[in-house]
Amino acid sequence: MRATGPAAFPYLLARHELRLWASLWLWAARRTHDSAAGGAAFGYARGQGAMMFGLAFVCVVESVTMSVLLRDWPAAHHVVLVLDVYTVVMVVGLHAASVVRPHVLDAAAGTLRVRRALHVDVRIPLERIASVRRELRTTHTPADGELDLAVGSQTSVTVELTEPVAHLSFFGRRREVRVVRCHADDPGAFVRAVELAREGHAVP
Repeated sequence: MRATGPAAFPYLLARHELRLWASLWLWAARRTHDSAAGGAAFGYARGQGAMMFGLAFVCVVESVTMSVLLRDWPAAHHVVLVLDVYTVVMVVGLHAASVVRPHVLDAAAGTLRVRRALHVDVRIPLERIASVRRELRTTHTPADGELDLAVGSQTSVTVELTEPVAHLSFFGRRREVRVVRCHADDPGAFVRAVELAREGHAVP
């Protein structure tokens, strides 16, 4: 059972950090996390790559600047350097988590797994999908029963369901959602594959 409540925060934070390090290892090894054998994987991280590496570059510049400013205070310099390096690693780790955790369409199991980095992993039975379509959105207003998984401030695929599916937040809060909007690097291929799987055809 997933830990919830304020008392679970240290556990959730430690679990998050371990999964970030695991994502970096998988990325370096050119592997993906828990993608079904024979399932079709669809990436979504391309749209955020430039932004994440830009953020990492800014962190590196900040680290160098702080090293110069604190060069006469060795103790403070070492502490800040460790924190700065760790921040850079975590930023790269977040991008790695998105790369190694793609959306997965497992036609044999009849499920569509929609993910975003470490924070979202929603399994949607194909029989509950009412429609799937390409739909580019750059603004998202929170609404009950809707889950928006924007990447680079945009979603490109909308999945509407006949019955709700459960989504658990980072802290274990459960939500029932009937509409899932996500991003895919190739939304056309993503939509075609889901439609083929729903019709019982083999997914290329």
